[in-house]
Amino acid sequence: MIKAISFDLYNTLVQFWPPLDEIQQAACRELGLGVSKDSINHGYSVADVFFNQENADLPLSLRSDQERSDFFARYEQIILDNAGVPVTLELARQIWDVAISVPKDFIPFEDTVPALTSLKEQGYRLGVLSNLRRDINQICRQLGLDRYLDFWVTPLEAGAEKPDKSMFLSVLSEAKVEARETIHIGDQYRADVLGARAVGMHGILMDRGGWLKDVTDCPKITSLLELDPLLEGAPQSLSRDHQQP
Repeated sequence: MIKAISFDLYNTLVQFWPPLDEIQQAACRELGLGVSKDSINHGYSVADVFFNQENADLPLSLRSDQERSDFFARYEQIILDNAGVPVTLELARQIWDVAISVPKDFIPFEDTVPALTSLKEQGYRLGVLSNLRRDINQICRQLGLDRYLDFWVTPLEAGAEKPDKSMFLSVLSEAKVEARETIHIGDQYRADVLGARAVGMHGILMDRGGWLKDVTDCPKITSLLELDPLLEGAPQSLSRDHQQP
């Protein structure tokens, strides 16, 4: 029986506003490049895998300023390469600098509040498990999401980042549940799904853009409103080879 659900924050519960595809498109335009939003989103789907793999190997927080600058130049280059606009590393660095200078806020996805409301009413313990090194409680309070959450875990509390086991074990401690009673949902296969599995939790991959077609050994959803059928069919519906129809 599933008793608790943890969610990654960015790309699962919330997104940036203005949207990153619009910011990237404007930054490219400023430097004389044209690219569509769909292409940019595809680029992000590839680059974010690179981001999370690199961060798992050596967290960005432990890198020098120059190392972080080089990392994000390469990250931007991967975004644009996979958006069909190959650029030099130096031009990628310039585009990233323009894009990162735009002020951004978090906003919930349209499905977030309806889904959390329904899950809370059904009695699930809900929380956030994020690598974001910020006050998650404050962010969620500002967004009106705190009323639905029973716990939150970040590197500030756990002393590590996903997919480190300590992050997921902190969820079990905070929610006071066993691993087999818990689901974690996030948009990164290695950090979220494999991280959850490593401690015996169930993992669901959030694939809002439908880009992660190469992942076939875990349940995938494109909206939080797709959770109910998986919960109704648990634990069989949470098996590694289960796919939504």
